[in-house]
Amino acid sequence: MDDEPLAEWAERRDARIGQLRAVPLVTGDGPRASHLNPDAPRAIQRWNGHLWEAHGFAANLAEARLILFPHTEAAPPSALEATPKLGPGTGRHRKPPTPR
Repeated sequence: MDDEPLAEWAERRDARIGQLRAVPLVTGDGPRASHLNPDAPRAIQRWNGHLWEAHGFAANLAEARLILFPHTEAAPPSALEATPKLGPGTGRHRKPPTPR
């Protein structure tokens, strides 16, 4: 049997310490996918190396995402406009030119 050395396992476990997750506060069998109840309140939990402990509270999914991913910024509008245009040609999957 190829067992992982204890030092590697401990290093991998310790890398997750401080990780946050948002758990919807809804009735049911446990944590569900975040998109199922976007307006449900969320419990923010923090991994301490052994178990998930209470860390905070969010009113909905949008607020929870701000807590979980504070440095994530929306793409600037200019990046959306900078998509390349199709070049000339009549490729197999291109739409035919519209008549004017």
